[in-house]
Amino acid sequence: MARSHTHTFTTTRSGAEEFVELPGVELVVEEPAQPPRRFPLTLRPLTVGSGADCDVVAADSSVSRVHCVVRPTPAGVDLEDAGSKNGTRVRGLEVKSCRLPLGEVATLGRTTLRLEAVAAPQRLPVSAHSRFGEALGVSAAMRAVFELLGRAAVADAPVLLLGESGTGKELLARAIHDKSPRAARPFVVFDCGAVAPTLVEAELFGAVKGAFTGADAHRIGLLESAHQGTVFLDEIGELPLELQARLLRALEAREVRPVGANVYRAADARVVAATHRDLRGRVAAGTFREDLYFRLAVVVAEVPALRDRRDDIPLLVQHFLSRQSPPRGLDALPPNALELFQAHDWPGNVRELWNTVTRLVLYPQLGAGALEPKAAARLGKALDAVMHLPLKEAREVVVEEFEVAYLLHKLKSANDNVTAAAKAMGVSRQFLHRLLNRHGLRDGDSEAG
Repeated sequence: MARSHTHTFTTTRSGAEEFVELPGVELVVEEPAQPPRRFPLTLRPLTVGSGADCDVVAADSSVSRVHCVVRPTPAGVDLEDAGSKNGTRVRGLEVKSCRLPLGEVATLGRTTLRLEAVAAPQRLPVSAHSRFGEALGVSAAMRAVFELLGRAAVADAPVLLLGESGTGKELLARAIHDKSPRAARPFVVFDCGAVAPTLVEAELFGAVKGAFTGADAHRIGLLESAHQGTVFLDEIGELPLELQARLLRALEAREVRPVGANVYRAADARVVAATHRDLRGRVAAGTFREDLYFRLAVVVAEVPALRDRRDDIPLLVQHFLSRQSPPRGLDALPPNALELFQAHDWPGNVRELWNTVTRLVLYPQLGAGALEPKAAARLGKALDAVMHLPLKEAREVVVEEFEVAYLLHKLKSANDNVTAAAKAMGVSRQFLHRLLNRHGLRDGDSEAG
């Protein structure tokens, strides 16, 4: 397939295999008194800013924490300002979003960006299928993830899934397990950020009776319970530093020693880990062990945010409608629903889309209001509307409404101070941020304190 521009990517086929042809283009970043830096373009967007979690970290003080996003698309490379303080300018004009041609210079404070062709195109294999287990996607970005994980699944190597909350990392981990030689054995999930630090050790490795206050019986750890199967370590970036050495030893020796025990027990589990954190940045900062990082990052897959794969939204919406009780079609939604979905940024990703579709099915009169998280709080007393649903679906809807109402109340009581709200809720600040992201309440919340 011929390319219409040197900086677009296209899907092509060679025999039975399908590929995305990536342009040989680099993003060139120039800062005052610094040598130029180059970043190859792939399917994944690049965030540019002064924040340590950006893909391109600028030392320029005039660059905002997250200043802009450079987003490759099939039609070219888009430049989007991310609400920066000083703005993003092209040819002297401030832009919110524009197509950035090769050689054109964008200005961010005292820093400039430009695209430069440097090499011949490269080919990235993509899956011919639009699903991997329960994960769905027709976009090139998701099918590239499916292809990578499909090949990794049949091996026994550890897999590290990177991506924002709500992007479906647990679904991908489950699919890896189901397609692996360990599929008939247990699949065990452990959320490293949802358990109090004092209990993480016993949860992971187990504990003998009397090992600590409250240990009134022998407890089998999750690594041991996943013996010959797969353990999914969600939010591995939240694991306390003092336990990372123990986890590394357990993974390498394939055995664990429960808290208070003198003997080791077999724990031969394949590991799939996931995080929304920048683990390499944490390694550099000394808060995550480098040896554990390399033990986990044998196969690394970056799961794109929903706003970076909008082509998947219609497929996901139809799938979520089919899971309603009774199953629904697109005619169950307001006429302009898909257009609204395509225009929304989905801070809560696929999880937020599922909740929104469910709300619109239950309350079609909401229309665009279903995309406003605070609408959920207004639905808190409408329990009669879910009584026709099966228990599992009804519980999900009601719990989601309660969580949003509760979060909004706590944030308002704390004057939008996330640290104070987390303290009042009795949870960590990191866990509260994850809840806010999950429900699309991230934007506008203060991180002061």
